[in-house]
Amino acid sequence: MAMKPSTQWQENIAADEAERFAGYGAQFVALQARKSKRYGTGRALHRKQITAAKGRLQVLSAVPEFARHGLFQKPGDFEVWVRLSNGGMDRAPDAMPDIRGFALRVLGVKGDSALGNGPAVSQDFTLINQSQFAFPKSDEFVDFVAAAAAGKGALLKFLVKRYGLLGGPLRLVKMVKSLGKPFGGFATENLFTAVPMACGPYAVRVRLVPAPGNGTATPGAKSDWSADFSTRLRQQSLEWDLQLQAFVSEDVTPIEDASVDWPSPYSTVARLTLPIQDTASVEGEAFCKTVEAAVFDPWQALAAHRPLGDVQRARKVVYFASQQGRGAA
Repeated sequence: MAMKPSTQWQENIAADEAERFAGYGAQFVALQARKSKRYGTGRALHRKQITAAKGRLQVLSAVPEFARHGLFQKPGDFEVWVRLSNGGMDRAPDAMPDIRGFALRVLGVKGDSALGNGPAVSQDFTLINQSQFAFPKSDEFVDFVAAAAAGKGALLKFLVKRYGLLGGPLRLVKMVKSLGKPFGGFATENLFTAVPMACGPYAVRVRLVPAPGNGTATPGAKSDWSADFSTRLRQQSLEWDLQLQAFVSEDVTPIEDASVDWPSPYSTVARLTLPIQDTASVEGEAFCKTVEAAVFDPWQALAAHRPLGDVQRARKVVYFASQQGRGAA
């Protein structure tokens, strides 16, 4: 079937969203505070920073017409901060099954902010090692996180109550399988926003594809993701293609159902390069502390790249509440 980029997308905003999202924010702040008592001040999710690095994002000259908006409107070169993380609320060992996060902060952008509060500070992308979100909407995700934080018994009870005696255990197996998806390392795996954002009048999702020169997965790397990534970066520069995937129709590429993996093709629009650097040096460790204290938020973005869909709208409230909870906002 034809996969032509379309501008005929729309968001469906429920009348009670503001109230519900405020409640989600309060839930996450409470969970965050509880975890911070144990681990020290930190984020609600993606608490464990693996490492951080500096680089450049080069927007290419030859990009598809649908992509020529915002950051990708014209060729350019931008400073980038990168934060690598495990996705959970705890500071668990790297070998534990988890979502892996790769966040970009693109500096020096020009244009209005997606938040409507003046010029954009940066263009942020928050990517994970999953091509789709685990839940269609934010309500299921928030309930799942709250139950998981209360322990395995509470989680199973929640799943059975929500999905039934048969559906609950099946849902748990599916989640365990998703979290346990093989991951070779931050330098060698594709990474995805999994949820959409605007690109001018179009809607897109974002993917990072590692260059072949980054190498292949190192056996046993999962015991220490920081060592794996930092060792590579001391020896060579690392590169990724940044690609956009366009909305084509509500049936095929829905905006509001984050659990659907869009089948439309990706187009390369930029190249991310991290030059050789030592993250364990005095300078590298100082930068890691700066990044740990910084904000990486998909709503810290250009208006041309406003986040779209229920999950993204919930993030606007929850991320800000989490930032306030750790003194970053």
